[in-house]
Amino acid sequence: MKTIEWKDGLVITIDQTKLPTKTVLLKMKKCDELADAIREMKIRGAPLLGVAAAYGLALTAHHSKAETKEQLIRELEASATTLRETRPTAMNPFWAIDRILKKAHETVGGLRDVAKVVVNEAQKIADEDANVNRKIGEYGSALIKDGDVILTHCNAGSLATVDYGTALGVIRAAWKKGKRIEVIATETRPQLQGARLTAYELKREKIPVTLITDNMVGFVMAKNLVSLVIVGADRIVRDAVINKIGTYSIAVLAKEHGVPFYVAAPTSTLDMDHNSGDVVIEERNSEEVTHFRSKRIAPRGVKAMNPAFDITPMKYVRAIVTEAGVFPPENLKQWQRV
Repeated sequence: MKTIEWKDGLVITIDQTKLPTKTVLLKMKKCDELADAIREMKIRGAPLLGVAAAYGLALTAHHSKAETKEQLIRELEASATTLRETRPTAMNPFWAIDRILKKAHETVGGLRDVAKVVVNEAQKIADEDANVNRKIGEYGSALIKDGDVILTHCNAGSLATVDYGTALGVIRAAWKKGKRIEVIATETRPQLQGARLTAYELKREKIPVTLITDNMVGFVMAKNLVSLVIVGADRIVRDAVINKIGTYSIAVLAKEHGVPFYVAAPTSTLDMDHNSGDVVIEERNSEEVTHFRSKRIAPRGVKAMNPAFDITPMKYVRAIVTEAGVFPPENLKQWQRV
């Protein structure tokens, strides 16, 4: 199944906090329910967050009790504010929300016309995501040679998108072309998206995968066990890539060891209006670090940092793979959000 779907006024998605031991489906009728699921990382992954935000506005429009077009627009604006405040770093939700609201404001007609446009536009965003990911996979697979070992960080697979994946989409496309490849996946502390989700996806696809702890990256590169790195992105600005915490360390190690470092992301992740200094890095609850599965692993009273993302300067990035092709970082400056 797709990671997220719209069905008769409900948004149905996989609760990613329960994987890989259980497959639990969330069925949400209200935008606030969906926003809570995003905050709690039941829904995660930048492209998926964009689609989820679009569906959140669709829920508001579909179930609205508004009596006028103006009232519905105000409800949509309020829901947009709620969704924007869930997770501040990823670009895709802001892109999707702006796109939906623009359509709503431009709609000629009455209340029902606006509601229909919002739902249809949200579904269009979801459908586009699946197609975009396959194009990313097709372009990116050309970077992978037969026999390569690819290191990836966090989860940028089908679970982070509507379907197929970005970084894992590139790997999946290469595998389907018959290239004999292997993957090294980092566990990705503190939420273990690599161990729980990436390893799960690759195992399901029968793609050979070896799991390592985050602090083993230098070791495997020094042993010449890595051919290239492919990661996703939550936001790409003029001078940097913002991705899951730990990405920057991997990029520096890759540069030191002569390992090409690639980023795979849709153009909706690009934010060419800003630099890295403008980006708010989400700081999550410190208990994600001091506890594991609700069990304390650090002494009481110990402080913990928990930034969800870090910033990788473009000098460490060989190229960025999008649905429009593969671009060296300096060529991205021509892009505006689409």
